[in-house]
Amino acid sequence: MTEPRIVTASPDDTARIARLAGLTFALACPPGTASSAIEQFIEENLSEECFDRYLRDPARQLLVADVKGTAVGYTMLVFGDPADEDVATAISLRPAVELSKVYVLETHHGGGVAATLMASTLDAARDRGASGVWLGVNQQNQRAIRFYTKSGFRIVGSKTFFVGPEKQSDHVLERRL
Repeated sequence: MTEPRIVTASPDDTARIARLAGLTFALACPPGTASSAIEQFIEENLSEECFDRYLRDPARQLLVADVKGTAVGYTMLVFGDPADEDVATAISLRPAVELSKVYVLETHHGGGVAATLMASTLDAARDRGASGVWLGVNQQNQRAIRFYTKSGFRIVGSKTFFVGPEKQSDHVLERRL
């Protein structure tokens, strides 16, 4: 498989990241999540309009994994203290950054794209002065939990997450930089 090129996203990448987000978000949802809830979440959080805001926000940094001109994965870092009280209590490393999104097209799973993207994302967090990175992952998403554990994260707490109207249970994971 071709090694991905990791680039910092710009507002010019809005459409391709939104498209990628729409294709990959359901991969992180537990079985039985209603398709209408997934569609609602995508519309409210992963639309082109949302990504245009994210890409213009100085407290966020998005990275894209590009293979032969095609975006095959992306991450989003959110700098600053967590707003969620459960997360703020669970994490111990400050200054902290949230790894808000880590998605790779299913056709590129197992080929090293996620590991390369993760390494570049952790470097970007370190470069901006973070001491720790935290993320939330659905408690039923064993594939992602294995990947994050292999990447040096450990479970430090739990929080709730909504996919549309559906309440989900997430682990909170943290990693020292």
